[in-house]
Amino acid sequence: MSLPHAILTALLEKPSSGLELARRFDRSIGYFWSATHQQIYRELGRLEEKALIRALPSDRPAQGKRKEYEVLPAGRAELTAWVARREDPKQIRDPLLLRMRAAAVVGTAGLEAELERHLELHRRQLAEYEDIERRDFGEEPADEPDRLRHLVLQAGIDQETFWIGWLTKALAGLRTT
Repeated sequence: MSLPHAILTALLEKPSSGLELARRFDRSIGYFWSATHQQIYRELGRLEEKALIRALPSDRPAQGKRKEYEVLPAGRAELTAWVARREDPKQIRDPLLLRMRAAAVVGTAGLEAELERHLELHRRQLAEYEDIERRDFGEEPADEPDRLRHLVLQAGIDQETFWIGWLTKALAGLRTT
């Protein structure tokens, strides 16, 4: 149920067309809540049917124009209620952890290379997050929206730091056997 809320959030930050929204997902929200362009377009239609968003009026003819969407009061109310709603944390469901467990039973052939690959991917992601932090949050954010956005980014940084540390330990443990 979170994709509609991610879209409402993005549209409240800035009214956008479906294409612009998909691109923004690729550069920001998609780091922690991914969605394909097709899923975004499909969800925009559902949100419009529920009268939570609307296409803004346009001066251009309907054929070939991009619809730009904005959030309606009912959409803001839905998002506000969702923010306050209780939700338990999700359990970790990571194929790499399951593969580690399976390796305990069937052996570790090929596992070291995969762990090294994951380590490199997490190092790259951490570097990207740190670049974003330097670019967008050079000094302590002054207003609440920026502080909250920075906290989300810091969660990503902390998560990547965790995985780098864990993978380093896993590789060391694998190499001592």
